[in-house]
Parts: sequence; C-alpha cells; structure tokens
Amino acid sequence: MLVFPSSSTFLLPHLLVFALFITAKALLKIPENQTMPAVIVFGDSIVDAGNNNVIQTIIKCNFLPYGRDFDGGVPTGRFCNGKIPSDLIAEELGIKDTVPAYLDPTLKPQDLITGVTFASGGTGYDPLTSKLASVIPLGEQLNYFKEYIAKLKDVVGEEQTNFILAKSMILVVAGSDDIANTYFVLRARKLQYDIPAYTDLMVNSAAEFLKELYGLGARRIGVFSTPPIGCVPSQRTLAGGIERECAEDYNVAATLFNNKLISVLDSFRTSMPDGRFVYIDVYNPLLDLIENPQKSGFEVANKGCCGTGNIEVSVLCNQLSPSTCTDVDKYIFWDSYHPTEKAYRVLVTPVFQKIMNEFF
Repeated sequence: MLVFPSSSTFLLPHLLVFALFITAKALLKIPENQTMPAVIVFGDSIVDAGNNNVIQTIIKCNFLPYGRDFDGGVPTGRFCNGKIPSDLIAEELGIKDTVPAYLDPTLKPQDLITGVTFASGGTGYDPLTSKLASVIPLGEQLNYFKEYIAKLKDVVGEEQTNFILAKSMILVVAGSDDIANTYFVLRARKLQYDIPAYTDLMVNSAAEFLKELYGLGARRIGVFSTPPIGCVPSQRTLAGGIERECAEDYNVAATLFNNKLISVLDSFRTSMPDGRFVYIDVYNPLLDLIENPQKSGFEVANKGCCGTGNIEVSVLCNQLSPSTCTDVDKYIFWDSYHPTEKAYRVLVTPVFQKIMNEFF
C-alpha cells in the first residue's frame, strides 16, 4: 500500500497513476503498510540510462546496435541491447517501466517523483577512474542529486521530498571500472598500490560517498558488489591467455573489495541505525550464470553478441561491427563488458527477492 503523510498535498493524479501501475506490475513484494515511491541510482555504465550522451567523452552508446531491443529499437545511451538493471528493478517494484537519465533533455518534472539515474558509464569509486574516462565522477553525481532535491521540493514540497528520499530505494553500482580499467588495463595505480591497498582506497571512497548520501536524507541504500570482472569477455581477451580463461587476479581483487564493502556496510548499521545499508551480491549469481549458462537457457558465456564479442564495447560496438549475432537470447553478454537484458532479467529477480526485506 502506498502511504504518504496525512498532511500531504502530493499531486493526486500522479499518485493515482502510480497506484494503478503498482497493482498491475509489482513482482518484487514489499511488506504491508510500507512504500517505496522511487528508485534513485548512482554509479557506472551498468545503470547509466543516457547521462553520457550529453557530456564530452568517447564512453557512449547512443547509436545502434545498442538499444535494438529497447522500446521502439531506439538507442538511448543504455549500455545494453534493451533494459538495464535500474529499469528492471523499478518495473518489478511496480514504480515505472524505466528509470530515466537525470541529464536527459526530455526529462519532465513529474519524472523526478519516481526517481532518476545519475550514473555515468566509465566512472568508479577511485576519482582517477572517471578522470581517465572523462565521465561524471561520483562526487559530481552527488552534486546533481542536490540539484534534484531542490527541483523535487519545487514539485512536491519539502515534506514530500524528505519522505521520498527516506523511503525510496537508493542504488549504488560501481567498482568494476576501477579494477578492470584503472588498475589492470591502464595500470594507472599499479606502481602506487598493491591490490589490498587499492581495494582499501576504493572502499574508503565508497564509504564516504554512502555517508554523504545518508547526510542528504537517503535511508534505504543498496550497494551492488563488484562482479567477477575477470570473466567478462573483454578481460578474458586482454588477460585470460590464449584460451581466454577468466582473469583470476581481477576476480581476486573484486572479491577482496566485496569483503571490505560488507564490513563497511555492517559498521554503518551500527553507526547509522535508522539507515538500511543492503549489500547486493551480484558476484556469485553472475559467476554461476557464466559457469552454467545452459541452466538458464544461454549458450554463449565467453563472448558478447556485438561484433566478434571479444573486445567490442562502447564506440567499438557499432553498426559497422562485423557479425553481430542475430539471436541475442543465446548470449549472457551483449558487448564485451555488459550483459544482455535477458541476463539482467535472470539475475535481478532472484537477487532482489532474497534481500527485499533488508530495506525495511
């Protein structure tokens, strides 16, 4: 049931539409007498719905074949053939079909009420990561969030804004670009830090970011683990040897970061007891999917659908890419770095069904 404070002057037409949508679409169940009015998202390309379209960077995907299975076959700036996890979560919570990019020039004031994504493909917890890719750092995403809060107050008032911030699902997805790009491929931190020290840098930055979110009013915060980044097709090609095996040192770094992140979130539950800090494990479910693709109806786990599937991502995955697959449903990965919509759907529902109660 959707419950707003009794003194609310919330916009009733939006409430009515939202309530009807929830009844029709909700697959992820929330406890009775609780509500989750919006999904608000920060992070990297896994949840970027088009923010990179409007900045000066080569980390873009607002061209075909990206988006070929999205509504209308339109490339929106999502690094996928279709919907991305933030869209699926909002859809399965019954909030709305897609979570728009905050910087989308067509964004309407009413879109703010049910959430947006501030994410920027190529960013990370390490401030150097976004600098190397010329994308929006997490600190700047926080600045946009502050701007969003001010705009939301103009639309629904201060009381409703505080309610939305406290009751919404806030998601943070980052870390894989730090490990894969900044540390291993570009070696930009390798001389300064070994893997334990670099994952310390990452988790300290993540902790500061989460504290700032809390300070701005967020209370239900879900943080994605880093994935088994050594098993994505591009990293197999770059570091997996002639057989293109999973790059184990990448996965060791990801696991080390994840364990440190779990500890930080545990400590926050004590230091900020009115907050809900939820660890969202995608490492193990994605690794299981990669190791056992047939179990979920996939055939190809070590290559992407786009082009050769070995290295193409972002500008390298384009309409001139040779041999882009015709049956994307056989593939776990869309390009050499990002899963397909089907893979996201296989992962999102069971992962979130396990943890939903932790947000309340």
